[in-house]
Amino acid sequence: MRPRPLTRPASFLIVAVGLGVVLFQGCSPRLRPVDRFPHYPIGFVERGVASWYGPGFHGNKTANGERYDMYAWTAAHRTLPLGSVTIVRSLTSGRHVTVRINDRGPFAKGRILDLSLAGAQALGMIGNGTDQIELRVVSYDPRPEGMGILRVQVGSFADLQNARALLARLRRDFGDGRIVQMDLPEGRRYRVQIGRFLVEPEAQKASTSLDQMLDLQSFVVRDDG
Repeated sequence: MRPRPLTRPASFLIVAVGLGVVLFQGCSPRLRPVDRFPHYPIGFVERGVASWYGPGFHGNKTANGERYDMYAWTAAHRTLPLGSVTIVRSLTSGRHVTVRINDRGPFAKGRILDLSLAGAQALGMIGNGTDQIELRVVSYDPRPEGMGILRVQVGSFADLQNARALLARLRRDFGDGRIVQMDLPEGRRYRVQIGRFLVEPEAQKASTSLDQMLDLQSFVVRDDG
């Protein structure tokens, strides 16, 4: 059921944090790992465009602290908890591969997954660079730190002043905002993020509202720190 839109954007933060606290406090440490994370989407299915990343990132630290190995069976996703195991199937070739989520990305609107070079080769998508895929979550190896929280990324800038200007504009309605500095192969980037969500539908609702109000192209990311 789709929730009724709220009139004030800040309400999204209150609802999400409140709901998340109630659900997390109800978890029992005696349950199985998957049961201890009631929001974890075992069986989750998503379809969309996948890309891949390789030599420019090989050896860099991934979101879970590992060094990126482009020959390993791994992938990057914006919101699936690190340690998720997914079966990725090409909707064009029918090939499939099993990969573990150990990094964050892709940070391009319209793409849902960044495969390692090995994963992309298994699907036969190296030449095209992208492919239409379906991913299905089949397992989860939880980290001691837990799943982390969700945020809405509203912009990424090469100029720090532009990032600060957008954050100042957003703080009129959202008190919980930040700028994250990232050093990428193409240069340094400053990512503007707002919110602290434990429930993905609420984070997505806030992202949609921001896009409508401020003509943005935001998306939801998971903060693993």
